[in-house]
Amino acid sequence: MTASVGTARAMGSGGWLAGEVPVPDVPDPLRIVAPDGSITDPALFDSLDLGPVELSGLMRAMVVMRDLDEEYVNLQRQGQLALWPPSRGQEAAQVGCAHAIEATDWLFPTYRELGLLLHRGIDVGAIGLMWRGATNGVAGMTERRIAPLSIPIGTQVLHAAGAAMAAQMERDDSIVIAFLGDGATSEGDVHEALNFAGVFGLPCVFFVQNNQWAISTPVTSQTAAPSLAHKAAGYGMPGLRVDGNDVLATLLVTRQAAAWCRSGRGPVLVEAVTYRTGPHTTSDDPSRYRSAEDEAAAAALDPITRFRRFLDDRGLIDEGFDAGTAQESQLLRSALRSAVFDAADPSPASTFDHVTAYPDPARASQRRQLVAELGGGHDG
Repeated sequence: MTASVGTARAMGSGGWLAGEVPVPDVPDPLRIVAPDGSITDPALFDSLDLGPVELSGLMRAMVVMRDLDEEYVNLQRQGQLALWPPSRGQEAAQVGCAHAIEATDWLFPTYRELGLLLHRGIDVGAIGLMWRGATNGVAGMTERRIAPLSIPIGTQVLHAAGAAMAAQMERDDSIVIAFLGDGATSEGDVHEALNFAGVFGLPCVFFVQNNQWAISTPVTSQTAAPSLAHKAAGYGMPGLRVDGNDVLATLLVTRQAAAWCRSGRGPVLVEAVTYRTGPHTTSDDPSRYRSAEDEAAAAALDPITRFRRFLDDRGLIDEGFDAGTAQESQLLRSALRSAVFDAADPSPASTFDHVTAYPDPARASQRRQLVAELGGGHDG
């Protein structure tokens, strides 16, 4: 891990005994593609070794992710979903990370990782049915090495650390990626997971999508640290900062963080600096706590607009590309609507089917009692 990928510089002791408080350096997030589409560091870009097909594939993935995110929002507004957590603005962070890791690596997501689920091939309708409340989880995730979506803030990070210890004990070549937001870094569960991973040198990448807002609480109210990447030093692991609106920089940093873990050198914390341009969920109104100026500044750094400029400059975008991407989005949007629209409600008794792997007498009795109270006609 080198300074070229954003390793925080060591904090000097300064003159604090004389009353001077040292202010640690805050490294700029690593960037390869500037907002105007130009390359900031040709050597770093060349090190990615990506051809036209791979580059245009990253763009397609981001556009499809945004289109589908919009469709989930539409369905919620039409009363077809109970809730939806938009991920608009975080496409580069998720797509870049997803393309940097192996299919055998375990993912422990929050509730806002649409791009990762799509990359792993999770059915869009299955995702929608969970957010409708028609299923107890998203089908197909375990088979693709994805843990269940975590609604409580930060609890999945502890589970990720445990899975990383299991991989270490079994001498498995896979690593674990724990996803969390800036707000989760204030949680005790996250502290325990980071400390545990650092002490035992676990193969886990802690991927923090710093989207600047934990619902209505800004990141400046979450921590007194100069950056979230600085927190890594207290746990004995590298802390990297990357421009999370730059898909290429995110891919590079995540690729190197994964290689670090895979080589047995312990965990890494990655802070992907991005911005949630939409609401926290569809029940939120960000205009109550964000200024128009703040949102305009974020819009100028939009990840898709930036990468399109980059591809345009290289002649990698044309009408055929746009038409193909639009067709892919439309097919997925249609499949989503077909699966979700007016889908039947699940039986309340089906809740018991997902508590334990094998039936036990106590829960079987409770299930029978619930079915009797419902009149016997709701067993499912």
